[in-house]
Amino acid sequence: MDQVAEGYVRLVLAVGEHDSDYVDAYYGPPSWKVEADSAKLSLETIRVQASSLLAVLGTAPRRADELTRLRYTYLQRQLQSLVARVGQLDGRRLTFDQESRALYDAVAPSYDETHFKRILDRLDRKLPGTGTLAERYDVFEKGFVIPVDRLDLVFRRAIDECRTRTRKYISLPDDERFAVEFVAGKSWSAYNWYEGNNKSLIQVNTSLPIHIDRAIDLACHEGYPGHHVQNVLADSRLARDRGWVEWTVAPLFSPQSLIAEGSANYGIMMAFPGTEREQFEHDVLYPLAGLDSSKAAQYAAVHTLVQELSYADNEAARRYLNGDIGADSAVRWLERYALMSPAQARQRVGFFDQYRAYVINYNLGQDLVRRYVEAKAGPRATLARRWDVFRGLIESPRLPSGLMVLPRGEVTAAR
Repeated sequence: MDQVAEGYVRLVLAVGEHDSDYVDAYYGPPSWKVEADSAKLSLETIRVQASSLLAVLGTAPRRADELTRLRYTYLQRQLQSLVARVGQLDGRRLTFDQESRALYDAVAPSYDETHFKRILDRLDRKLPGTGTLAERYDVFEKGFVIPVDRLDLVFRRAIDECRTRTRKYISLPDDERFAVEFVAGKSWSAYNWYEGNNKSLIQVNTSLPIHIDRAIDLACHEGYPGHHVQNVLADSRLARDRGWVEWTVAPLFSPQSLIAEGSANYGIMMAFPGTEREQFEHDVLYPLAGLDSSKAAQYAAVHTLVQELSYADNEAARRYLNGDIGADSAVRWLERYALMSPAQARQRVGFFDQYRAYVINYNLGQDLVRRYVEAKAGPRATLARRWDVFRGLIESPRLPSGLMVLPRGEVTAAR
């Protein structure tokens, strides 16, 4: 399997020559990247070589320990996803759901307008006043923007807290760290660039106002116990300790990303269970941002309801990418059913253009990871037990389809 793994890494780098977004991180042998740059394999050559690797995997012995079996299914599904991405780059058109299944090993549920209207009706009662709900929500949100000159201070304090809480349950190398950089003009709100050797660069997009809830969201999601921790564990436990070279590369459009994004989102709830987040924001972050902490409870309640609208994002992307609606209609959908400002909605449609069905990885990924952790840990599990299950997930080669929970509360690997 090691030879297949090396071939897989080389093919991911080869696809990166055709798609600048495909290789999210690489910290394997530098010579392999140099060879990929010079060889510039054609899409057809990549497809043929990937098919050959899949054929080799088909003859591999199946009797092994659980982690090795998971490695087998992981490599198989990642290669299948790579072949699907190559087909897209070569002009093959897929529907939103076909793309989701082919690339990410999962399909998000679909909701109609009635589902979102029920949530909006509940929000309407929490935000009384004149004007449309969207207008009232926009006015309400403006009271919780972190001033630009306090962004760095607030984010660093949020990061320190997320790190402290994560380190209580996950052992990390002493030299792990990341730098924070504020940028502008991106289609995403923040991004983690893992650089190898336990180090990351986290960029935060300041093109749009950043609200107080995003401090914890981004500190956890991009840092602790999110992407930075995921990458450090994969690098140390799988790539270096086990010598599994497939974990030296991260193809963005692949099942690996759904687990990564889903666990990064669920990690927020792991780090701040129950009301602990609201309390920390009230006591610490609001004062640092110079915001009125007496409104923290109200903001948290409204924010919780707005989170229930997350699948409106998927619906907008599904309709837009399937060609059922145009960009302007997608913007209006997001304004109405996701309560995004016009600027946020336009930025989000730009994200659809660049990353397409990747949007399912955040909300569907979070839901799959949450159900997996809670089912495997058990209904009366301690916080420490849930952290144990969570850590086991992010440092093992599991797939989205492998998070299907059986009636007895166990988990089956993907087949």
